[in-house]
Amino acid sequence: MTETVIVVALLLVAASATAAVAVRDPVRQSLVLAVLGVVLAVLFTVLQAPDVGLSQLAVGSPLTPLLLLLTVRKVKRRGRRPERGRSGGRGGGGP
Repeated sequence: MTETVIVVALLLVAASATAAVAVRDPVRQSLVLAVLGVVLAVLFTVLQAPDVGLSQLAVGSPLTPLLLLLTVRKVKRRGRRPERGRSGGRGGGGP
């Protein structure tokens, strides 16, 4: 019975990790990473490492997707800034 549960948990980890790699949109990817974190916590618990599972559930599942979303948001904001002059920014006459 326990071997079956371990195999199912490993298959869920493999499926969610594959989905995390296959998804291109960063928002959806962060959601898939959150699901992967929960599935990994279940796998660790099944493998009789509940302390590692709780750590994964507390840190890996919520914080990794949150940091990814914040990073993507910051990069998108930085990309929206209008360009300043490339000539050094000291004004100067143009045509």
